[in-house]
Amino acid sequence: MSDGLYTHLADGDLVLEPLAEQHREGLRGACAQDQDIWTIYPFNYLGDDFDPQFDRLLSGAPQRRAYAVLADGVVVGMTAWIEHGAPGWSIEIGNSFIAPALRGTGFNGRLKRLMLDHAFACGLERVVFKVDAVNQRSQGAVRKLGGVQEGVMRHERRTWTGRVRDTVLFSILRSEWQARP
Repeated sequence: MSDGLYTHLADGDLVLEPLAEQHREGLRGACAQDQDIWTIYPFNYLGDDFDPQFDRLLSGAPQRRAYAVLADGVVVGMTAWIEHGAPGWSIEIGNSFIAPALRGTGFNGRLKRLMLDHAFACGLERVVFKVDAVNQRSQGAVRKLGGVQEGVMRHERRTWTGRVRDTVLFSILRSEWQARP
């Protein structure tokens, strides 16, 4: 993964900071604002599961580079670059969570546009989103950005609840992003 890709990003009150220990309690609080959503996520970020998941993100594994998402200086969620496909060619935006109060406000669209602009400015040709087939809200958000559904990866993983997940694969190509109105 290109080091230039994983950097501080900002758009007014929206800031993406590379995840650090200083974000732990803020992210814990943001994740706790939605007790129900974690049943459709691959990993749980509530209760006793939070710290091991946060530590995993902090480990800096080269295939996943996580951000703390801030609004007006307050941690309101997380997102990440995840290796996908050929290095320097394709990347996934994933591991995303936004506090409930910001959903439906356009904040997530701003966040994803900031990341997409940066990915394509760094020379990438393709950005991928993998969304749980039961998560209709997230699928709609990706389509609204211009994501093209490529297919469904059947039984792609088992989530922390034991549910077998089908994953919908979307992509946006550089040429499609540049051609948008």
